[in-house]
Amino acid sequence: MGLIWVGNVLAGMQDEITRLVGRDVYSNNGVFVGRVEDVQLDIEDRRISGLALGDSNDELFEQNGNKGVIIPYRWVSAVGDIVIIKDIIERLKARDE
Repeated sequence: MGLIWVGNVLAGMQDEITRLVGRDVYSNNGVFVGRVEDVQLDIEDRRISGLALGDSNDELFEQNGNKGVIIPYRWVSAVGDIVIIKDIIERLKARDE
């Protein structure tokens, strides 16, 4: 995984990070978005700032070679067996069509 341990910056976040990696991500409308491969951290604010997705839904994201997709963590509305995000991606895609 791509975690970088910097002193105590990740103290208390390790469980949350571990819980996220490998989870499937769905919109609140039930559309598969991708699978969490890694997390993006804001070291200064000591928080998760984004989710790096793999196996992303081709219908929602244009394929950009080997580059992944990072969604802002503020879009996350629930974490359990899966991660649920707001339907902003679907609305953006519909607006572009």
